[in-house]
Amino acid sequence: MKKLQFVVHDFTDGFDTYTEKLGYTWPADVAFADVNPADYVALVIPGGRAPEYIRNDPDVQRIVRHFMGADQPVAQLCHAPQVLAAAGTLAGRRTAYPALAPDVTAAGAEFVDSAAVVDGQMVSARAWPDHPAWMREFIRVLRAKAPA
Repeated sequence: MKKLQFVVHDFTDGFDTYTEKLGYTWPADVAFADVNPADYVALVIPGGRAPEYIRNDPDVQRIVRHFMGADQPVAQLCHAPQVLAAAGTLAGRRTAYPALAPDVTAAGAEFVDSAAVVDGQMVSARAWPDHPAWMREFIRVLRAKAPA
């Protein structure tokens, strides 16, 4: 299997945008092509650079369409709206990430500048500093839509 290299977008004084630093590595245990979304109760779409690369993968789009169409919990962070837009599931939704505000609007969605934007089964946030609010809301959605 493939070894994934994660990065961290961090905010540094003196920069107008985030800086990118190496994060953890992690071995992938399943390929997108092998994912049966019916085997899962929720989807988390990461932010950072990943959405730029995974959004054009037809299997990623298939997985996203499954969760959005089935009204199952979806958490998405930072650049993740790029994936939702590529899958054709962002129109009419509300999502958060200031750098993508024009892209979100062009995709027919509404940008909301908030630490946790809840839109039905979907919870979005701007970036890692929003993790506490984002996860708190996502746990609430999970309890309501995918109880154990």
